Amino acid sequence: MRKIFAILIGVLIAGAVLPAQTTPGTVQATGTATINVTPDQAQLSVGVVTQGATAQEAGALNATLANTVQNALKSILGLNGTIQTVGYSVYPRYSNGNTPTIIGYTASNTVQVTTNNLSNNNLGALLDAATIAGANSVSGVTFGLQNPDPFLQQALTAATKQALGHANAIAGGLGLRTGAVVSALEGSSYTPVTAGIAPTTASTPIQTGTVGVSATVTVSVALVQ
Repeated sequence: MRKIFAILIGVLIAGAVLPAQTTPGTVQATGTATINVTPDQAQLSVGVVTQGATAQEAGALNATLANTVQNALKSILGLNGTIQTVGYSVYPRYSNGNTPTIIGYTASNTVQVTTNNLSNNNLGALLDAATIAGANSVSGVTFGLQNPDPFLQQALTAATKQALGHANAIAGGLGLRTGAVVSALEGSSYTPVTAGIAPTTASTPIQTGTVGVSATVTVSVALVQ
C-alpha cells in the first residue's frame, strides 16, 4: 500500500513540473481591392426655376415650362430611362432693407433623369434638349451601376486573398504557420462618379470613364507551431 501511494505522489510531482501547453495566439491582417468597372447607368438633375408676382403665377409658369422640358427629355429617353421628381418648392422673395416685404414668389421643380443608354450622343442630346427647352438648373452627370453587387463580391474575394497572404507572411516572419480563420470583417464601398458639365446649344461631349468598387477585409487567423 505504501509503495502504491509513493508511486502516485511521484506521478503528481512529475505532472506539476511539466510546462503548460500554450498556443501561439492569433494574427490579424487586412487586405484591400478595387474593381474598376465601366458604368451602365447615368443620372442627371434637371431643374426649372420661375418667378411670379404671386405664388399661383410662379407655380403656373413653372408647370408650363417644366412640362416642356420633361416632354423634350422623354422624346430622347424613349424606353431607356425614367424621369422622377425629386424636389418642388414655392417660396417668397423679399425686398432688401430694414423692413423686408414680399416682392414676389419663386417656384422650383427638379427632376432626376436616369438613362441606361450611355452613348455620348444620347447623354449630350439629353443635356442639350433640357437647356434648349428652358431648363435653367442642370447639374453634373453621375455615372453608376444598375447592380454593383457582383463587382462588390469580386472585390471582397480579392481583398480576402490579400488579407490571408499578409497573415501568412506575418506568421512566417514569426517562425510560425497560420491555422484556421477565427474571424473576418468586411467593409465595402461603391461611389458613383460625377462629371462636371457646361451645357451649350452645341452637342455636349460626355466621357463616362470608370466606376471604382472597393472592398476591405480584415481577418484574424490562428497561429500554429
